[in-house]
Amino acid sequence: MSNKVTEIVEQLVLPIVKELHLELVDIEYAKEGKNWFLRVFIDKEGGVDIEECGTVSERLSEKLDETDPIPYNYFLEVSSPGAERPLKKAEDFTKSIGKNVFIKTYEPIDGLKEFEGALLAFDGQTVTVAMKIKTRSKTVEIPYEKVAKARLAVTF
Repeated sequence: MSNKVTEIVEQLVLPIVKELHLELVDIEYAKEGKNWFLRVFIDKEGGVDIEECGTVSERLSEKLDETDPIPYNYFLEVSSPGAERPLKKAEDFTKSIGKNVFIKTYEPIDGLKEFEGALLAFDGQTVTVAMKIKTRSKTVEIPYEKVAKARLAVTF
């Protein structure tokens, strides 16, 4: 059900974000407590502002009212993915080369399932991350198909 809703919402929202020269980062449809939430994350170079989020929300809400793909009451939220935006597509990894990332894998690689460090390279098959473990630096190559979750990571 959740996947079907996100697929339908993606078809409805993509023309809207493209027209506004924005990027669709992610869509979540989830139940939290008694309430359902439809979250749409948008971005652009330099970030999005509240007016852009409001415009997408209004236009998407109209489309959702027309097609009525969701059988439950829900809250629609349109926002920026934030500083720790998820990396969902291969294109996201390519754009993030040189930035700090956090990656979880489906299975251990060199005994680890979590990696944080600078994204050095991505060739479509392998994600290369430079990590610091205590005082040592280590470069890890992670097969792209083993990546369960990935996001930008803020460092202090």
